[in-house]
Amino acid sequence: MKKVILILLALSCIGLSNTYAQKKKKKRRAAETTKVVTTAKAYIGTPYRYGGTTRKGIDCSALIQNSFSKAGYKVPRTSKEQSKYGKNVGWKKVKEGDLVFFKFKKKGKKWNHSGLITKVDGKNIRFIHASSSKGVVESNLMVDYYKDNVIGFRRVIQ
Repeated sequence: MKKVILILLALSCIGLSNTYAQKKKKKRRAAETTKVVTTAKAYIGTPYRYGGTTRKGIDCSALIQNSFSKAGYKVPRTSKEQSKYGKNVGWKKVKEGDLVFFKFKKKGKKWNHSGLITKVDGKNIRFIHASSSKGVVESNLMVDYYKDNVIGFRRVIQ
């Protein structure tokens, strides 16, 4: 009987330990996500510059790379490389801090673009990106122009 009680007690401790670890992981993810999003938002108004990596001018992939760097993540430099980094997630599971990738076509040319999800509130999804025409801005992902060109989402912070 004592062995059964000890085994049950040990199992309950393992369960508590797992719950504590899950809460700790969730807190860490939230803190890191906040740091990444806050860093990205600090670039709002920065002009777009192809290949740019500073507040004098930045492109979409450098915005992502710089923002994650502040939270200790080494994210690849280009949108194409970033689109393979982290874990793939679908529309229904997208969260703040996830990356969003686009493929646009214009006059026979295709180009990749990346952004960072800043808010998910039901069907309202916002993201920050370095727009070639407006510089760093926060936009509504559910606008047809963006929504129709999404090619995927990736989660860097697990």
